[in-house]
Amino acid sequence: MNLNPLHDLLSPVNLRSCLISRRGELVYEQYRRPQTARETAKINSCTKSILSSLLCIAMDRGLLPEPHTPASDFFPKLAHSEDSRKRSLTLGHLLTMTAGFEWTEFGGPNSFPHMTRTSNWIDYVLEHPLADEPGTKMVYNSGVSQMLSTILAQAAGMPVAEFAEKNLFGPLDITSYEWETDPQGVHTGGFGLKLRPSDMLKFGQLFLQEGRWKDRQLLSPELVKKSVTPYITVNEPWRGHYSWHWWADTFEEQTEQDTEPALSFDYFYARGFGGQFIHIIPSMEMVVVLTHDNRKNSKYPDVFRSYIAPLLLEQPGSSALKPAAPVNRIS
Repeated sequence: MNLNPLHDLLSPVNLRSCLISRRGELVYEQYRRPQTARETAKINSCTKSILSSLLCIAMDRGLLPEPHTPASDFFPKLAHSEDSRKRSLTLGHLLTMTAGFEWTEFGGPNSFPHMTRTSNWIDYVLEHPLADEPGTKMVYNSGVSQMLSTILAQAAGMPVAEFAEKNLFGPLDITSYEWETDPQGVHTGGFGLKLRPSDMLKFGQLFLQEGRWKDRQLLSPELVKKSVTPYITVNEPWRGHYSWHWWADTFEEQTEQDTEPALSFDYFYARGFGGQFIHIIPSMEMVVVLTHDNRKNSKYPDVFRSYIAPLLLEQPGSSALKPAAPVNRIS
């Protein structure tokens, strides 16, 4: 397989960057401008998957309890709620976006833009009524991500960014980043992180390697697997499944004949508004990072499924996939 055709295929999309690695080697690298490689930019909701990894690290170290632990252990308001369903909320419900809050995310009074205009984001979220029984329906909600960030800061006894520097960013040699905070000084859990494309690739590689980086196991393989395993089927306009602040899906080639079974592969990914993605394809040992600054998200094509995945399926797992020069090892 030759990835060079991607240059022409992706040209109309005008991505900020596209990086593809296979078995830890960079096999494709394209930037809109040379300086993009050195610049940090908003990864938007890809922040959620970074937060998920930090929560897994905290669980591994015994700083956080099991996912079935009541969220009221961290937010006493929930324990005194008149709605018994709120009292049954768990960390797992928050991780899988199945808390059941009445929420529309991108617009209206029950949305994260409205949340960010309040003086206390957590109070704003906790005061929302529930629309669904916890655990039954995935509703995208950056408010519960902020709850998780607050929980991590409490459990770790330090700001989330400091915990990340000690346990994730430091080992991955991620030295350039910016991270927003809420009015209480808690780092944003659902958005607000800026990274370089190459550092997004490192993060994806860490999960491809089941939490291992060089000679260190940063996350246990068990929690890596659990955090990216499909948990609940999502509703339109989303597709696929959701897990612990990660998305999961399958790509299958389109065939007109039924004589041969269609080729396919499973993948999981981090997704951020405006075209920010970290795709991990375990069966191909590949990571695909895409960044953009598109402001019309509804009209943005699924670049991975439209252009990259079909090319990867031409010879899946084939030794014909050759690194594009120059080859840089991710480290």
